[in-house]
Amino acid sequence: MQVEARPASDAPPEADVVAVPVGPSGVPENATSLDDVSRVAEEEELAEHAGRTAVLYPDGPARRIVLVGLGPAEELDADTIRTAAAEVAGAAERVKGTLAWLLDDSLPHSEQARAIVDGLLLGSYDPGRWKSDAKAEPPFERLVLVGGSDELVEQAERAATVAEAANRARDLANTGANELTPERLADHAAELAAQHENLTVDSLGPDEFTKLGMGAFAGVAQGSHNPARMIVLRYEPPSPKGDVLLGLVGKAITFDTGGISIKPALYMEDMKGDMSGGGAVIEGIGVVAELGLPVRTLAVVAASENAVGGGAYRPGDSLTAMNGKTIEITNTDAEGRLVLADALHYARELGATHLVDFATLTGAMNRAFGDLYAGVMGNDDAWRDEVVAAGEASGDHAWPWPMHRRYRSLIDSAFADMKNSSVRGQAQPTYAASFLEEFVGEGPWAHVDIAGTAFFTWPRNDYLSQKGGTGYGVRLIAELATKLSA
Repeated sequence: MQVEARPASDAPPEADVVAVPVGPSGVPENATSLDDVSRVAEEEELAEHAGRTAVLYPDGPARRIVLVGLGPAEELDADTIRTAAAEVAGAAERVKGTLAWLLDDSLPHSEQARAIVDGLLLGSYDPGRWKSDAKAEPPFERLVLVGGSDELVEQAERAATVAEAANRARDLANTGANELTPERLADHAAELAAQHENLTVDSLGPDEFTKLGMGAFAGVAQGSHNPARMIVLRYEPPSPKGDVLLGLVGKAITFDTGGISIKPALYMEDMKGDMSGGGAVIEGIGVVAELGLPVRTLAVVAASENAVGGGAYRPGDSLTAMNGKTIEITNTDAEGRLVLADALHYARELGATHLVDFATLTGAMNRAFGDLYAGVMGNDDAWRDEVVAAGEASGDHAWPWPMHRRYRSLIDSAFADMKNSSVRGQAQPTYAASFLEEFVGEGPWAHVDIAGTAFFTWPRNDYLSQKGGTGYGVRLIAELATKLSA
């Protein structure tokens, strides 16, 4: 989507669709010359209802004028603008062409520009690309920010780059496990790396990761006919800033049956989205490379199925992780922390100074926060808070959780160094993070539990109104890398 900026003018903008936000102060001053806009905005009470739209069919150059409400001032934020933009795209979905958006004074123009692009691209995403009549087209070919300066263009174009990467991560999450095997995900990472000069990829197969001692990852992988892959991507910018090597680690269970501790049949089809953390990490490092950010970045993605079969690992088994620690298996459906154990240790061994992992790890996180916030835990409060701040600034909402040493006792085992789950229903997201902490080594680490935010069983009533993958984590990664390279 091409982006332009033009100064405000009394003359109606030349565009196929003109978007007029109606905020607490009414319609923007540069919209008063448009016929009937003020009257319709008042009659439809748009200022009081965020996301409500009214469509006008003018005689002038525009084919449509879409008025969209921003709601009361105390509730107006970037998410409001994102949702408004998604509603505009929906109201004018058959027009296409050029959209002119009249900027107002509701939020700083830079924040508005990013949110508008997010709403247009993320809000118009269609998960039904396997339908016979599917069309993968952007909502508009060109966006004109009316009343903005030229410096907004770069920010809006950056937002478009990130949003498009998030939509690619959504495609990965929505792809059936018959198509997106661990090998195919590794191929996708290789295709992505080939597009960027400073991005390289390596993919470890079963012989290689078993030789390295990744017994926890191999244990999960051994039940599937589709071979697992430990995918490693490296981004080396030509002129890096600072000594940070950002380590991104992703859980990519391309389908999760639960193993012998099998899941209920209801909604099991959504378990194709259990690789959402890995998909976000792959597309996240890809967008870091595409933006040319001067921060060295490493991605380690543990890609496997968790299958039921004669070769599957069992409750009661003991696995030895890459760092030498032993794990009693008490629940084969707690496989995510096992694959992450070896991936985290490997990322640190490869030189990552600052780690952050993304995983659809615990159903309890979904029950606690629903589909709006991810929970963030870690061994360093300052690093955890930096990850949370990146999420909030980007639209990938995150909230800090405590990590007290006493939670570690919930995974004590009589037979091994630890067990992979507890039958007690207490503090499940935190004791899962306590398990991961055993494998992160020295240095800052943050764990982002995206169980509720990464894949929707039911649509959300905002700009992310589609079932399936959300691309959660891509925007957070881009924001975090940007801050680290500042």
